[in-house]
Amino acid sequence: MRIGVLNNLRAGRSRDQVARILEFLDDHRGILHIETPRGEVVPDALSRLADEGVDVLVVQGGDGTLARVLTEILEHGAFPKPPLIAPLRGGRTNMTALDIGMSRDPVVALRNLVAAVRHGSLQRHVHERAVLRLAIPEEGVVQHGMFFGVGVIHRAIELVHRTFPRGRSQGVFGSSLVTSGLVARAAFGDASGILDPDKIQIRLDDGETETGSYQLLIASTLDRLFLGMRPFWGSGPGGVRLTAITREAEQLRRSVLGILRGRPPAFVRHAPGYLSRNVRRAELLLDCGLTIDGEMWAPEPGRRVEVTADRRVGFVRL
Repeated sequence: MRIGVLNNLRAGRSRDQVARILEFLDDHRGILHIETPRGEVVPDALSRLADEGVDVLVVQGGDGTLARVLTEILEHGAFPKPPLIAPLRGGRTNMTALDIGMSRDPVVALRNLVAAVRHGSLQRHVHERAVLRLAIPEEGVVQHGMFFGVGVIHRAIELVHRTFPRGRSQGVFGSSLVTSGLVARAAFGDASGILDPDKIQIRLDDGETETGSYQLLIASTLDRLFLGMRPFWGSGPGGVRLTAITREAEQLRRSVLGILRGRPPAFVRHAPGYLSRNVRRAELLLDCGLTIDGEMWAPEPGRRVEVTADRRVGFVRL
């Protein structure tokens, strides 16, 4: 199997780590390696990797880089047949690589990948995952990724970018501090500023429509988010794991820690204001901003958004 590496030079890792990765690749000349200094060159880079017959695509970058790659492969057919994808933990945020179980050290992951290919044991390390597809039909937007959020999530990311210097501090460190503060405020009933609820209409598979003022609305195909959060507890056959909480949700302070672990108090499953379902499709009508794996869309009145997860990709865990 042919290994190819797409290396995002803007991903935010330390110079020492980048140097170690480049040294490893220099010692393994059979691995096709393409560096991408900016997002616009990703389609051409993937086309070259596909032309060279790459079977295993290593993505050296964060969640945003991986989302760009998934979009080019699943939506624009960058590969005739989607390759196996090995996302390294090489960006500011690496929720997908962390959830899959990739080694903390990208060089260790690369070394293990080469060994698995050489020994013919790679298939043991492949785990299929559904991938989100976000569509904004009226704007001609389609984006793939693994985590989607609206309203407070969009505003929280903007706050992280304004507050922390560009680099790794804008990743898990900054996100953790901001998230912890917002969770504490919400638990004590604060609904001001960033936490100001957003009016959203939600339509799910069965045609059921709910309209409310939501303090939180997220969707993902991941089992856990950063800080080990698992804020999904619903059931259903679909690949989109969706959780939404309104401003009127009862006893949020009592419930918030259980919700973050995916094990809320029993009353939450039937109480008004709490929604967690696994659905095939969610259609949203909203005015607030939204994001998928760090790609941001500013607020727009009456925007219609569709979220599905019909495609699956083989991810490599090493």
